[in-house]
Amino acid sequence: MIKKNTELKEILKLTNDCKCEACESGCGFGSGILIEGEEKKIAEFLGISEEELKKKYLEEVEEFNKKFLRPKIKRGEKPYGPCIFFDEKQKCKIHKVKSMQCKLSMSCKPYGEDLMLWFMLNHIIDKDDPESIRQFASYLTSGGRTLEGGHLEELVPDKEKLNKILKFEILK
Repeated sequence: MIKKNTELKEILKLTNDCKCEACESGCGFGSGILIEGEEKKIAEFLGISEEELKKKYLEEVEEFNKKFLRPKIKRGEKPYGPCIFFDEKQKCKIHKVKSMQCKLSMSCKPYGEDLMLWFMLNHIIDKDDPESIRQFASYLTSGGRTLEGGHLEELVPDKEKLNKILKFEILK
């Protein structure tokens, strides 16, 4: 069972290099955010500078009040599209250095959603940012799932502080 505090090495054992259609179709509908160190790996793999990578291939996105970079999306008439590094024949052109979120999200296994929840709880939600906590609370209220260790009361164990955050009495 995947929990918020499951160690990264255990999470990575659950990712696979599957080549089934389910695992390769996600690249056609978006891209994964980059976490610390991933920009450098991708730039080195492509043989370009990090600055060139950012300028040509990355875009900024915000999730739960936190800014990230991700590979650009080739948008057409729809608000989504394939990742800039996705090719119909070649599939992921940066497969060896793709982001952790991409590794975790491309899973045909029944625990694939739990891998994404683990990533969200450990890399996106900022328990020290009141706005991130409020947005996460909204996500949960609207039916979003979480993992053991990832409930609001576990992220902010001080009940009084959590209550103040949710009532907008603590803004920063």
